[in-house]
Amino acid sequence: MTTPKPLILVDGSSYLYRAFFALPPLTTADGQPTGAAYGVANMLRRLLKDYEPDLMAVVFDAKGKTFRDELFEQYKAHRPPMPDDMRSQIEPLHELVRAMGIPMLIIDGVEADDVIGTLARQATAHGLDTVISTGDKDMAQLVDRKISLINTMTNTRLDHDGVIDKFGIPPECIIDYLALVGDSSDNIPGVPKVGPKTAVKWLKAYGSLDAIIERADEIKGKVGESLRDNLEQLRLSRQLATIKCDVELAQTPEQLKLQTPDTKALRRLYTKLEFKTWLRQLDEGAPEAEGIGEPESAAVVTDYQTLLTQKQLDQWLNKLAKAELFAFDTETTDLAYMAARIVGVSFAINSGTAAYVPLAHDYPGAPEQLDRDEVLDQLKPLLEDDGKKKVGQNLKYDMSVLANHGITLRGVQFDTMLESYVYNSTASRHDMDSLALAYLGHQTIHFEQIAGKGAKQLTFNQIAVEQAAPYAAEDADITLRLHETLWPRLEQEPGLKQVFETIEMPLVPILSDIERRGVLIDTGMLAKQSKTLARRMDEIEQQAHTAAGERFNLGSPKQIQAILYDKLELPVLQKTPKGAPSTAEAVLQELALDFELPRLILEHRGMSKLKSTYTDKLPLQINPDTGRVHTSYHQAVAATGRLSSSDPNLQNIPIRSEEGRRIRQAFIAPEGCQLLAADYSQIELRIMAHLSGDAGLVKAFQEDKDIHSATAAEIFNLPLDKVEPNQRRSAKAINFGLIYGMSAFGLAKQLGIARGAAQEYVNLYFERYPGVKAFMDRMRAQAHDQGYVETLFGRRLYLPDINSRNGQRRQYAERAAINAPMQGSAADIIKRSMIETYAWLADSKVEARMIMQVHDELVFEVKTGQIEEAKDGIRRCMAGAAELDVPLVVDIGVGANWDEAH
Repeated sequence: MTTPKPLILVDGSSYLYRAFFALPPLTTADGQPTGAAYGVANMLRRLLKDYEPDLMAVVFDAKGKTFRDELFEQYKAHRPPMPDDMRSQIEPLHELVRAMGIPMLIIDGVEADDVIGTLARQATAHGLDTVISTGDKDMAQLVDRKISLINTMTNTRLDHDGVIDKFGIPPECIIDYLALVGDSSDNIPGVPKVGPKTAVKWLKAYGSLDAIIERADEIKGKVGESLRDNLEQLRLSRQLATIKCDVELAQTPEQLKLQTPDTKALRRLYTKLEFKTWLRQLDEGAPEAEGIGEPESAAVVTDYQTLLTQKQLDQWLNKLAKAELFAFDTETTDLAYMAARIVGVSFAINSGTAAYVPLAHDYPGAPEQLDRDEVLDQLKPLLEDDGKKKVGQNLKYDMSVLANHGITLRGVQFDTMLESYVYNSTASRHDMDSLALAYLGHQTIHFEQIAGKGAKQLTFNQIAVEQAAPYAAEDADITLRLHETLWPRLEQEPGLKQVFETIEMPLVPILSDIERRGVLIDTGMLAKQSKTLARRMDEIEQQAHTAAGERFNLGSPKQIQAILYDKLELPVLQKTPKGAPSTAEAVLQELALDFELPRLILEHRGMSKLKSTYTDKLPLQINPDTGRVHTSYHQAVAATGRLSSSDPNLQNIPIRSEEGRRIRQAFIAPEGCQLLAADYSQIELRIMAHLSGDAGLVKAFQEDKDIHSATAAEIFNLPLDKVEPNQRRSAKAINFGLIYGMSAFGLAKQLGIARGAAQEYVNLYFERYPGVKAFMDRMRAQAHDQGYVETLFGRRLYLPDINSRNGQRRQYAERAAINAPMQGSAADIIKRSMIETYAWLADSKVEARMIMQVHDELVFEVKTGQIEEAKDGIRRCMAGAAELDVPLVVDIGVGANWDEAH
């Protein structure tokens, strides 16, 4: 006899939320969000393929209140409203579910959990196994020998023993556990001071919540007091956490039969939602459950090989030599590129076929592997051949690691991280796991699955080859498949293709070289600065205690809150989501305009950050082999195209404060050299002049006038030489404020004037520079019409909220529509200048190296006798990085340290 197939119950509401926040924000050409609907439909297709069920249902929450809201008025009260972009995907998703032939249930007055619980218990009574597909931990209370949970997003399954492994208690204790710990997302109170460890300890000791309540007097300490103080609340929490399993339903589990998919409706929906591959599969007659998760390619059968012999390697070397393009990836001992050494390498030349070469797995009992140095010697000609095209995911890292082994990676044609970033920079993630899920519908093997988590996480050399090989081979395979999906999309957009080919890819080896070069740090100077900062922080602390009238911890938001609002009764300008007065930086800045204590707290915070982030930490980040600090530059982070940096972050060292400038003094030139800093002058305002074509603004820059004084002269109707400093300051605030979307209200706050006066300044500005107003209006209209704006060079900046029904989000997107073309164009120009300057330095005889990029500034180490020649060449390259209607002006300084050079 065959075993009956299980009933599949899908928690549709849970997956809708998870897909919306986990996946990149996919949209149709006209801006309709589709990512969450696609993500849920994709998981349904996967379930259909994996289980081939006869009985299945998708359950969604109904609109309106449930019986839990009647039990507890504050139930789920803290949850923010559903985002508009999620709400707009609910109806298309419901249509998709119906068209796929899957029964769908939405029952008023209860939640999806209750419907699923009822059906699961009924199925058990009828002798059926049930698989509940959900990401909700509360569902663990339903698990028994006939009911299990599967999380389709993480591909993990929980049966009876799995619940014990995960929570430390069996499923029958989960309701009691949830009642004790509460749930902040649902606003279930629980018992204050009782966390997961305490709840598990009590349940193991006493057996149940009822027993804990009966013996509450035995529990000592403050946590015992908290328990006794909240016994009534605890009973309520248990009611709220209990899934109702006796909902009256019109359907029985046996009636939840899958129907034949409605291909006509699916074709209409796939067309409307632009699910092109699913549409193609439908037109080609492929069954609806095939090609699961392949938005742009058919389902792939994998053949992953582990190369342990020279014969196997020779076969692959021959394949690689003949391939037009191959994917390449390294597995290493460390995420830090300067310290990392290769553990193994992987390749792919066709979708689904990949190989891993283990080279340095050194755990006890590891199999015999090919010699690392010998294999790398054999690979070196291929890897250094400019004519052999390679594709990778974040190849800058692999480039740096290979350099540790004496190999210069060339022929880097494509990088899937950058393909994704250029295609849609506003997507939240461009890592391989996220891209595989978003574009291929493929759940990759995550590193934690083979290496573990936390302090006990293994490094790659410690991972068994049997586990490491599929993971590493998949990396190469998925990289190739992502390229085959993303590159055709970029090719259809000439502007994006140009940005990728002429800006982002040429920058990869340059950034790798800058990172590996590093920058020299004066540790003695930083040590002195740390002591100075510590003394100054102590002084501020004493002043703050005096201002407060008592001692308190300046690092404690709770204590600051009590002093500012309870004791000093300062005005409450903003509250936290939980209703407490806010101590956020923006709030303190506003209070600091009128009150001394908030100003002192901010000053203390700023110095504390400088001390912990730079003066204390930088010396610890010096590489022992090079004696230098090596940052990491990130191309695929900022939506506008700007580079960011980390470990250390060089972009955030303040330039206007004395303390920040002292930190820059610790960035020094090596002996026989000086630092040269080249900085674009007012580049975003110049780009504004070019994009707007405003005659007055263009003329001011062409005549090399001080733009802020020129603006003041226009606004206040004065001769240029009669402009006073405070008028210039106001004009500067307007110039920069408007390109960042500042309102008259914001300008009034910044200048300390009445809102009406600020509005008059703005009106006068637009009267004098009508081209700027026209440009701003044009950008807003363009963004509303097509959902994105572009830089001078074709970089596209999507604005998902531009047509949002939420006014605040829509206004923010409108401000971004104005600023993004300028900020994005400035980012493109500095990148182009890096490429031009790097090429000139390589061809010239000037002994100079680019060592830093910070916002609109490039920093070089230059041999002392060649400063003037370097100045001329660098200025020429940077000024020529773009052709604008106004000149690009480059300010250059030279000094023994970064502060002197700036």
